Amino acid sequence: MTSRSLFATRFYNGALGRTALVSELEEACRSLAEADEAGRRWSRAHGYRGYTSYASLNDLPARDPRFGELARLLNRHVAAFARDCAFDLSGRRLKLDSLWVNVLKPGGAHSGHIHPHSVVSGTVYVAVPPGSGALKLEDPRLPMMMAAPPRLAEAPEELKAFVYAEPKPGSVFLWESWLRHEVVPGTGNGERISISFNYRL
Repeated sequence: MTSRSLFATRFYNGALGRTALVSELEEACRSLAEADEAGRRWSRAHGYRGYTSYASLNDLPARDPRFGELARLLNRHVAAFARDCAFDLSGRRLKLDSLWVNVLKPGGAHSGHIHPHSVVSGTVYVAVPPGSGALKLEDPRLPMMMAAPPRLAEAPEELKAFVYAEPKPGSVFLWESWLRHEVVPGTGNGERISISFNYRL
């Protein structure tokens, strides 16, 4: 008898490959965190430990050429991921729908969530001090496992209920937008800076 894996969930871990751009993006993100009053107000009102431009700015690639260059690079990564997922796009390309900055203070986290109305979501990491916290990915079948016993600690990654992806500066993580994920609380002293985004048809 043989057994095989079915219904694979793809996760993309790439590198931006532009060290200078990562440094420029850190400067851009910190400048936004200081200048974007509406974003700071939203972050305070919603208990976000730090700053996010998620609800305040929706034109970063047009507003700042550093984000414009990032968007061009991300288009290539997302196209590669779409091929790896065997998406039938009928000659179309996935299009950047939204892009926002996150400056998370020590101890900050982002609880489990998905990204509705998108096909691919992801994050590029700009500043990742020691102890920043990993991206936690959840097996999408978890609510249906009912009486399934827990997995062994040494189980292969593809059989675990949760997988933790550790980023570094310049990391590009991509996943299908229905995949539930969260940012675990950081234990370090520095700010964790990232840029998240969604792509749609």
